[in-house]
Amino acid sequence: MKAWLTEAAGPPQTLRFADLPEPVPGPGQVRIRVAACGLNHADLLLMEDRYQVRPPRPFAPGAEVAGIVDGLGALVTEPAVGTRVVAVCDWGGLAEYITVGAQRCMALPATVSFEEAAVLPLAYGTAWYALADCARLAAGETLLVLGAAGGVGLAAVQVGGLRGARIVAAVSSEDKALAARAAGAATTVVLARAPLDAAARRALAERLKAACGAGTDVVLDPVGGECTEPALRTLRRGGRYVVAGFAAGIPSLPLNLVLLKQAVVMGAPWGAVVAEGAPAFRTTLAALLDATANGRLRPLISRRLPLEHAREGLEALRGGHVTGKAVVVC
Repeated sequence: MKAWLTEAAGPPQTLRFADLPEPVPGPGQVRIRVAACGLNHADLLLMEDRYQVRPPRPFAPGAEVAGIVDGLGALVTEPAVGTRVVAVCDWGGLAEYITVGAQRCMALPATVSFEEAAVLPLAYGTAWYALADCARLAAGETLLVLGAAGGVGLAAVQVGGLRGARIVAAVSSEDKALAARAAGAATTVVLARAPLDAAARRALAERLKAACGAGTDVVLDPVGGECTEPALRTLRRGGRYVVAGFAAGIPSLPLNLVLLKQAVVMGAPWGAVVAEGAPAFRTTLAALLDATANGRLRPLISRRLPLEHAREGLEALRGGHVTGKAVVVC
C-alpha cells in the first residue's frame, strides 16, 4: 500500500511517499480501507515533535479517517466487514489502509459522505464538546470565536449557530471574515498581525468589546497567544472562557481579570476524551453524524487532494492557507 511517512522531525517537505505492506489487525482492531483522511494542525505538531505524544518513527500522519472495514482482528464482531465507518486513529491515516481499535469507529449514516465524515472527529468534535459539554452554550447567548476561519474555529461558528447563539468571529483577513459570515457569524473582527504591544492589545480589546455589544457569555479560544487577554476582557460577569488550543502560542493569563469578572476559565480536552474512550466521545460523534445526516450541519471543506498530493495540503495548513478543513481522498 501507499503511505506518507515521517522519518525525522520536520515540516511537510520531509515526508516520503512509500510502499508498505498492508497492516494486519490485532486483537480488538479492525482494518479500514481508507477513503478520506482529514488534515489537522495536530498532524504538523506530531511531525515536528512538538506534540504531547511522540510515536516511534517512521509513521504516517493523519488522525481522522473514514472508509470501509475490510478486516477484523480477534475478539471483534462489530463493525462488520463492509461497514462504512469514521474513526479516530491518532496517526497513520495518510495511507491506503489503517488498523484502529474497534471502539474508536462509528458506522456512518447513508447520507454522510466519506469526505464529510473524515473532517468531523477532531475539529468538529472539539467545537461540539467545548460548547455543548464544557461551556453549556445556550440559545440567545453571545459567543466570541478566535481563529474563526480555522478548523476548530469555523466548526465552532457552525455549532454555536446550531445552539442558537449570536456569533462574533475574530479572524486574520477579510477573506476569512467572509467565510465566517457565510458559516453563520453575525459580526466579524479582523485582527492585526502579531506581535502586539500593550497599546495594540488594549485597542484590540476595545474593538472586540464594540463588536460584542453588552459583552460575551462564552469565548472559545483555539489560538492562544497575544489575543487571549483582549478576548478575556470581552466577557460579561460570570462568563466562560474555553481553552481549546494554542495555535499562536501559550499565553499568560491575567488572573485579576478572572477575579474581577467572576469568570470561569475551563479547558476542553477533547483529545483526552477520545484517548480515554470517555462516553462523551461516542455521544459527541453520534450527534455530529446525526446533524450532518439531517442537513443541520454541513462540514466546510476548502481543499480536497488525492493521496499523492497530501503533502501539499499539509504545507497549505502550515502556511495558514486553509479555511475550514482540508481532506485527502484515497
